[in-house]
Amino acid sequence: MMKVFGLKKDKESPPSIQDASDRSNKRGGSVDEKIKKLDAELMRYKERIKKSGPGPGQEAVKARAARLLKQKRTYEGQRDMLYSQTFKLDKVAFAVEEVKDAEQKRRIEESSRLARPGLFCNVLGTCCLPP
Repeated sequence: MMKVFGLKKDKESPPSIQDASDRSNKRGGSVDEKIKKLDAELMRYKERIKKSGPGPGQEAVKARAARLLKQKRTYEGQRDMLYSQTFKLDKVAFAVEEVKDAEQKRRIEESSRLARPGLFCNVLGTCCLPP
């Protein structure tokens, strides 16, 4: 019967903000590597265009270089998008940390407010605060 209806799958914990940020940084790094490879190839084509004389050979190399340039621009757009996503995730992580810090500060202030009356009574020797 278990095979017919199946079992409930264990739910995985959702990825943390830092995990998502690291993953997009990693993807951005791989896109950067692709852009560097395209830059190197474009430099080779540039040298070939300079060496070759005008004619159909040079035009073919120019066409290939134009395709690579278009591909490079596409990768740059993807990289910029990934880095902007990373920036937004980092901003969210910072905001979450700020909220946690504020909550912790509130708890500390609350606990110190409860401990203060006893402190004043002990310092002065007599309890001057109303009960």
